[in-house]
Amino acid sequence: MSRLTGVGVSSGRASGPVARVADPLPEPPATPAPTDPTAEAARIRPAADAVAEQLFQRAARVEGDAKAVLETTAAMAMDPALISQAEQQVTTRSLPAPRAVFEAANGFAEALRAAGGYMAERVRDVQDVRDRIIASLHGVTPPGVPELERPSVLLARDLAPADTADLDPGLVLALVTEEGGPTSHTAILARALGIPAVVAVRGVLDAPAVGAVVDGDSGEVELSDQDVPVQAAERAEAAEWDGVGATADGEPVKVVANVGSSADATAAAAAGAQGVGLFRTEFCYLAADDEPSVETQRSAYREVLAPFAGKPVIVRTLDAGADKPLAFLDMGVEPNPALGVRGLRVAFDRPDVLDRQLAAIAGAAADSGAEVSVMAPMVATAAEAAWFADRVRAAGLPRAGVMIEVPAAALSAPEILSAVDFVSIGTNDLAQYVFAADRMAGALAELNDPWQPALLRLIAKVGEAGRELGKPVGVCGEAASDPLLAGVLAGLGATSLSMAGAAVPAVGAALAKHPMPTFRKAAEAALAAATPAQAREAVRSVLAT
Repeated sequence: MSRLTGVGVSSGRASGPVARVADPLPEPPATPAPTDPTAEAARIRPAADAVAEQLFQRAARVEGDAKAVLETTAAMAMDPALISQAEQQVTTRSLPAPRAVFEAANGFAEALRAAGGYMAERVRDVQDVRDRIIASLHGVTPPGVPELERPSVLLARDLAPADTADLDPGLVLALVTEEGGPTSHTAILARALGIPAVVAVRGVLDAPAVGAVVDGDSGEVELSDQDVPVQAAERAEAAEWDGVGATADGEPVKVVANVGSSADATAAAAAGAQGVGLFRTEFCYLAADDEPSVETQRSAYREVLAPFAGKPVIVRTLDAGADKPLAFLDMGVEPNPALGVRGLRVAFDRPDVLDRQLAAIAGAAADSGAEVSVMAPMVATAAEAAWFADRVRAAGLPRAGVMIEVPAAALSAPEILSAVDFVSIGTNDLAQYVFAADRMAGALAELNDPWQPALLRLIAKVGEAGRELGKPVGVCGEAASDPLLAGVLAGLGATSLSMAGAAVPAVGAALAKHPMPTFRKAAEAALAAATPAQAREAVRSVLAT
């Protein structure tokens, strides 16, 4: 039996036979050139439509977040821009249709990868759509999760949302991926399903394993060339949550959602989210050659806000810049764009872009009836926070806040909170800046583990400032989607937790299990730990007593 180690992202221990998720088809060749390019190009749209129809059929059999994921992927398959670009690759370069789809999709994926952060995490979605359309063109079964006939441990290079949206948790014992990280789709899905998962397990696909033992707590994966008895992990009873975010002694901790589209918002509302802690507005800009008009933005935002009429929604202003290029911003080239002009820093040079977005947000708030607040990304100082708050209030919006994702902002939390109405900690970006570790790099996944004590100590400083000033402190990174860590974050001073819609019920149920003093004791134990593994173990010990 061989033993490999990755990053545990969903708790529990399970074992059983291995089922492998098929890798994508080989890269399609650029030759031979089609004898009739027009006819060859005409094959692409029907193939894309067939993929979309299959995904819509799967979506019709499920509800909530799974339904939204499948419908969103189906919409990507029918994206007119993707289809048109692929058709042009055939007619102008005489490429075979599969190769044209491959190159067109890769162009979209590179744009998302350059955007960084949440948008970079959607690259896997585009690649999934690409592979499904190529399989359709070849008339073969698309790659992905095999049909399971018995409970199994899934091994994969990575998992796309559509691969796993309608998985049967009764047949999937655990998830193990060679790539991915603590904020990957695999991590979010596994926690939502209540099954163990380990990501960034280098070499796991090279081993000729028949069975596996997966420990989602330690990150260890044992592979065997013989059968392994089936043992499922105990699952949390998320269904017991009553929909009210609070600890066992009634201390309120709102359980809200991260959304980036109307489909996300609909799924989050269906999952019982009490509001939205992070509404990413980049979707409105990414495909635009020119800045969208105020009315265009207003209409797009209204669709996302509508499912949360009468509930709190925090809208994050445009998070773009040199590392997230948008044509109309024309930011030029920077030697280190991740540390350059991005987020709110763009608005210092182009305040007119910010003012138009704020006008659109104010209009959408009035249209939808949602209780809208606005926050800015990439804020480093109290002066920047005050500048943003003045513009928000001038736009007629009642509440202004900022993201805490730069270490300097965490260390200046008292001064920043004095300038705004609330803050929200973006643990994904804060971790990568604290540890100088790109969150998309699988080899650095352990450094981006949200259980890292250094990260938790920064969060504690922000929570302490919030308590002293009586102002809300949210957490909107995917750290909040871990039910075990959620209580620790509450104990550190978080007054709201925002996550993918699928994780909402489990987190709500976890918060309701213990009173706030217990969570504060758990937080103290995590802060005193030397490693993420020790922090997890210390917290489990506290919560077990």
